[in-house]
Amino acid sequence: MIILLTGVNGQVGFELLRALSPLGKVVGLNSQQLNLADADAIRRVVREIQPGLIVNPAAYTAVDRAESESALAFAVNGTAPGVLAEEAKKLGAKLVHFSTDYVFDGSKSSPYVETDSVNPVSVYGSSKLAGEQAIQAAGAQHLILRTSWVYGMRGKNFLLTMLRLAKERDSLRVVADQHGAPTWSRMIAETTALAIARWNDESGVYHLTTGGSTSWHGFAQAILAEYSRYAADKGWSALKVTPEAVEAIITEQYPTPAARPYNSLLSNIKLKQTFALELTGWHRALEMLLEDVATLAV
Repeated sequence: MIILLTGVNGQVGFELLRALSPLGKVVGLNSQQLNLADADAIRRVVREIQPGLIVNPAAYTAVDRAESESALAFAVNGTAPGVLAEEAKKLGAKLVHFSTDYVFDGSKSSPYVETDSVNPVSVYGSSKLAGEQAIQAAGAQHLILRTSWVYGMRGKNFLLTMLRLAKERDSLRVVADQHGAPTWSRMIAETTALAIARWNDESGVYHLTTGGSTSWHGFAQAILAEYSRYAADKGWSALKVTPEAVEAIITEQYPTPAARPYNSLLSNIKLKQTFALELTGWHRALEMLLEDVATLAV
């Protein structure tokens, strides 16, 4: 099987290159090779490659900038997934697409399930919801995998930002009233590959995150604590900020152009029931990432 993989330079796309390789011949394309803002280019590339499976982790992810670049965000996150689905339908191919907790407004007091009402509060969230709806309307066999708080060793993410700032600054202030489950990009990729291998062809939306819950503040403290555990043995540079010194603040003290959900927790029960897959807890996943890293140039 030929697998067309988008966004290979991204956090999840990079990990999927390896994770998908046992399932077929992976043709991985970056944003220069496949411009998702160009619908005609998408159609041309898909028709040239003739994949049996399309996996689309690529997205416009600049949440705050999307507020002023809505046309581009909707082109990449909203229109492009629909075009991929239409082409998949014509080829008799399947589509796996990644979405986000931002399709919800975050007002629920418990983890969101797949059937909960969507109500995005940002342009980014609205654009990702548009992508989901376009895929569903196209009629191709599909899996839509919603994840949240993605981090890893590539690109721009909270883990790398906290480590960089903790080396540059004497103090850190981090939001403590938004909650979610930080999810390692490698675990997303490996779980996705297993889900594809076990897929019975029925289309659907699934939530895919690590277990447990924390705040951005709690995640920041855990990052600094776990980094410090391994720093000496691995030769990493010391941090200026200790976990205990990270100041907890509320969302209003850190205003951003785009609103964020206060509750980003997603229930993974459907994923477990359908595919017999369950990710480890978020804290153990963070430990595993840092155990695995030989060098950390942050």
